[in-house]
Amino acid sequence: MNELPQQLANGLILGAMYGLIAIGYTMVYGIVQLINFAHGEIFMIGGFGALTTYLALPSDTALLLALPLMIIGGVVCSVLVGVAAERFAYRPLRGAPRLAPLITAIGLSIALQQAIWKWYPNAKKARVFPQFSGDPINILGADVQRSELFVVIAAPICMLLLGLFVAKTRTGRGMQATAQDPDTAKLMGINTDRIIVMAFAIGAAFAAIAAVAYGLRTGQVDFRMGFIMGLKAFTAAVLGGIGNIYGAMLGGLVLGVAESLATAYIEHIPGMEQFGGGGWKNVWAFVLLILVLLLRPQGLLGERVADRA
Repeated sequence: MNELPQQLANGLILGAMYGLIAIGYTMVYGIVQLINFAHGEIFMIGGFGALTTYLALPSDTALLLALPLMIIGGVVCSVLVGVAAERFAYRPLRGAPRLAPLITAIGLSIALQQAIWKWYPNAKKARVFPQFSGDPINILGADVQRSELFVVIAAPICMLLLGLFVAKTRTGRGMQATAQDPDTAKLMGINTDRIIVMAFAIGAAFAAIAAVAYGLRTGQVDFRMGFIMGLKAFTAAVLGGIGNIYGAMLGGLVLGVAESLATAYIEHIPGMEQFGGGGWKNVWAFVLLILVLLLRPQGLLGERVADRA
């Protein structure tokens, strides 16, 4: 029990990253009913974009000063790839059977991963990502590394800004209308193509911010990192209620905390010793998903039309 605050902190930090990525899944699904399985690779490209920006700066640049530029670099790369994917891979298939864009998304995911592996310098092995140095900070009995503070601050700010954007701006209301009924929204003069592009762009930007948080926390980026993180984020989106932006973040936090607690405590339960440790963390994440789908198929918050964006 003495470790509980630390495990909760670890879970919330991990869950915040899942939630930021999951918002991209849920926004796109809420508007065009598409599960963008290439979103994990868009997250990965954001990490490499941030790293490239850092390497382009003078070697003596302090990380605190470089961080805003790294975020901008990562966001630009992710958004460009996300918008290009919508325009050239998904838009031509918008009227096709749902299986066609799903297969396209999987193929695009593999293509993006292999493109980084092939053409990014030294990407065949993990690339070192800068981290903040210094002693951890104690917060309510849990030690939080300085590099982990980024996602602790960024996640709530991103959610607040997104909530205000969707609720208060004309584009946000257009997203809500398009999510509820795209044909009627088009008849009322809403440019649904622009709304869909905006959804892809916002989701990609959030994924890039999560990628920066991932790099700061782990100290590396890898061309394979988008697969498992994307899969976990999709799980988080389903847990919270696919199509619900607040549910995506809640699902990420629940998944992160459950994964952290299971990794730490399952092995201490009599008869469950062989199911504990980090090797089983992915298993317990999907066990949680199965339980939620059995007990509450619509997710923790369900799909509320007013929040679909």
